[in-house]
Order: sequence, then structure tokens, then C-alpha cells
Amino acid sequence: MSNSGFLAPAFITFTGVDSDALIPGMRALSEQYPIEWGVLIDPARLDNRLFPDAETVDRIRCSGLRLSAHICGVPAALIASGGEPDLNLDGFSRLQINHGFSGSNGQQIEHCMRFASRHGMRAALQCQAAFPEVSGVDWLYDVSFGTGMQPEQWIALKGDIPFCGYSGGLNPQNVRSVLQQLDLGCGSAYWIDMESGVRSHGRFDLAKCEDVCRAVYGPLAVELPKVAM
Repeated sequence: MSNSGFLAPAFITFTGVDSDALIPGMRALSEQYPIEWGVLIDPARLDNRLFPDAETVDRIRCSGLRLSAHICGVPAALIASGGEPDLNLDGFSRLQINHGFSGSNGQQIEHCMRFASRHGMRAALQCQAAFPEVSGVDWLYDVSFGTGMQPEQWIALKGDIPFCGYSGGLNPQNVRSVLQQLDLGCGSAYWIDMESGVRSHGRFDLAKCEDVCRAVYGPLAVELPKVAM
């Protein structure tokens, strides 16, 4: 899909799905737009609404939707160090490993890539400077880490680099203007990710996801039914 004034992303990742009651609405929106739904996983943070409990995760991952698991905390650190956390990742198609706030060294990249491959997925890692020219994983430019902070300048997508994405402070109000600012070189494919920008009163907000999709890809072909939050 494309839109005037900018090259639209290959898909949008909406991160922070926190309830299986959202699944009907997620399905309806996925039929209209290219979406990946991100589920944050950290068994030690179940007191935080961003991190659904194991039963909720099980119902979401069995939904048949395009899903990514965003692993945080101790399990993420274990993966990056070559360990094997006890996680059921069936139903996910991509694995983002949020193991730290300062990028990844070569050994960590290798461990994350191999862990994802063993589970039949591709790994995604965060970077805070230029996109690394390292294949085997997807790279997400992210200086926000879910706080809603937007970078002072968006880095360029140039050179011989793998599939890359952008995150940080994106929301329904600014996503179009941000996409118009991106330097995508020769029209490289990319994705965008947002978390805090699609939440309301601490909960995942499908209406905001729909607003983002409309802003990026254009109007719906078919109006969606209203689904309770």
C-alpha cells in the first residue's frame, strides 16, 4: 500500500496487546490493513498491564493473527547470553528480544538469531544509532523503549542493511508527518512499531490502532464493527 507524500511501511506493529477480548477487533482490522500485533512477555512483570498473564498470552497466540513476541526482562537477557528460557512461543511469527538499552554485541546478536531460528522465527533487535549492517536479524531503531519519547532526528535507511523499522513517540496525530520525514534511500521496505501511542488510560486501544492505519494507508474499504474494549 502507498500514500501520497511518503512510502508507507510494509506493515505496522502495534505492541502491547493486553486482553484476549480484543481478538475479534484485531481480526477485523487485520483484514483491512497489514498489521503485526506485538505481545510483551515478562513473567516477572504481571503486575504491569503491558504484560498479560500466561493464560491471556495463550489465547492470543492461538488466535491465528500475525503476532510478534516481545520478550523482556530476565528471559530476554538469558536468550542474549545463550540460554533457553522456558517460554511457549507457538503461534508467533517474529521474536523481538529486548535484552538491554545499549544495543547488542556480536555474540548477543548470534545468540538471539539462533534462539529465534530454533523456534522457526526471525529475531528483531533494537538499535539506538545507525542501523547495523548485520544480516540475520531485523533492526528496530528505538530510543523510546515504550516511553513515548520521539528521537531528535530519525536515522536514514541506507546501505546494504537488512529489514529495519522505526519506533519512538509515534501516535495517530503525528505518524503521517514522521513518515514524510524518513530518509528511505531508494525506497527500502521498512516497518513501524508503536506502543504508548496506541494506549488510553493504561489499556491497549484498538480505536487508536484504526486511526493510525487510516492515517498511514488511507480509509477502510469496509467499516469495522465497534468492539468493546
